[in-house]
Amino acid sequence: MQILNKTKNLQVSSAVGRADTFTTRLFGLIPSRSLGAEEGLWLEPCAMIHMCFMRFPIDAVFLDKQLKVLRVLRDFKPWHFSPWVLGARGVLELPAGRCGGRVEEGDTLEFIG
Repeated sequence: MQILNKTKNLQVSSAVGRADTFTTRLFGLIPSRSLGAEEGLWLEPCAMIHMCFMRFPIDAVFLDKQLKVLRVLRDFKPWHFSPWVLGARGVLELPAGRCGGRVEEGDTLEFIG
């Protein structure tokens, strides 16, 4: 999937996968050694994430049903747990630093593909 920031009119990522089953959400990016600059993972439904067994930090973007950004956790490190984000429908996991200048709380995203 491609992710666009409709508020800022720019591309956030061009190669995002989807985790929408219990197992794919549970394991998420754990099997990965890293993420490329344009890669990411969309977890849905999801309102909280864990970083147990992860090998690298990420930027985590919590979105509501309308894909409005509720919260952004930048440089979220392994072995931490996110807070439960009230109203979140899903979480977009991106490489650490990817959100800088691209995604902020209040922005609205669009998923293509």
